[in-house]
Amino acid sequence: CSDPPLSGGSAVTRDPYLYLRKMANFTKKEIIQEVSDRLGVTQTLSSKMFHMVLEVVSRELANSNNVVVRDFGTFETKIAKGRPGRNPKDPNKTIPIPDRAVVKFLVGKALKEKVAKTLPELQQRGDS
Repeated sequence: CSDPPLSGGSAVTRDPYLYLRKMANFTKKEIIQEVSDRLGVTQTLSSKMFHMVLEVVSRELANSNNVVVRDFGTFETKIAKGRPGRNPKDPNKTIPIPDRAVVKFLVGKALKEKVAKTLPELQQRGDS
C-alpha cells in the first residue's frame, strides 16, 4: 500500500480523492468507493467489509468491551450519570434523567497530530 501510516512517514500527501470532498462530510458511500478503488475490489466487497467492521465494533461495544485501534483511537462504553433535566414545555418542572450507557471516543496520538494540521483549513472554512 502506498499510503503513509498514521504515525511516522510523510505528514502531507496529495489526496487523489480530494475532488470528492468539497464539504466537511465524508459519507459511507465515499468510504466504500475509496476502499474499493485502493484495494482493487468491487464496491460490493468493499461494502461488505465496511459493514462487517461496523458490526464487529458495535457488537463489542454492546458487550461492554472497549475497541482499541492503535494510532487511531479507542471506542469505550461509559455510564453517563443521571441528572436533573428541564421539561421544555414547562421549564419550571424538573425531570430526572436516569443513568445511561454511552459510547465515548478517545482520539489516538497519531490521529490527533494529523487532525491538528488541519487547523488552517478549518479556520478558512469557518468551522468552529
